Amino acid sequence: MKPNMPITLWLRWVGANALGEMVGLGLTFLAAVIGFAKLESLGGLAGVLLAFAFAVASGIFEATLVGWAQWWAMRPWFPEIQRWPWWRATVIGALLAYILGYLPSTLMSLQAEVTLSAPAAEPSQGIVLLLAAGMGLAGGAVLSFAQWLVLRKQVPSAGLWLPANMLAWMIGMPMIFWAIDQAQKLNSINQVVSFMAVTLLIVGAIVGAVHGLALVRLAGKNQAKTMDFSR
Repeated sequence: MKPNMPITLWLRWVGANALGEMVGLGLTFLAAVIGFAKLESLGGLAGVLLAFAFAVASGIFEATLVGWAQWWAMRPWFPEIQRWPWWRATVIGALLAYILGYLPSTLMSLQAEVTLSAPAAEPSQGIVLLLAAGMGLAGGAVLSFAQWLVLRKQVPSAGLWLPANMLAWMIGMPMIFWAIDQAQKLNSINQVVSFMAVTLLIVGAIVGAVHGLALVRLAGKNQAKTMDFSR
């Protein structure tokens, strides 16, 4: 397939996001679980705040792998976008999204520590998935904003990147929350790892497929701009 064919870009993008999320998000979850278990065992406000900081920082794993994979996938169509700016934008967006994602539970834990009260009862799964969709909508905007700042310097109509990511993560985030709930019901660590790896691969592919369509459209506009300049 020729590198200017839209299906080539879309397939590369879907594959890059699928593998990037499976490995990157998988390592992030593993680091967060280990870190939370050790840091929250310290107890008190310090333990809660340290666990929050560690969980947010662990997002660098995901951002680095996904950012590099995305840059590799898009490079033939967007040669003017360099790896460092794209990686930096992905890391900034991911860290802000992780702060947004972990902040509610952290504030609840802090309140419980201050008031010495029991944690609030967990909502039903339906409510959790609905909230996850809303979190994905907001998180998608945060994740993609810094990337949009990179894209808009090179690509006409780059604003499409924001709603595309919001839609993608509105679909993907409830799937992740559902998978975490299901993984807790499994009997062995091998089953949990296998189940989460497959789930994250699928989620990464679905998310990549959604905002990959927007990227294909932007690639067409970028190619048209390049042709106009070459005349």
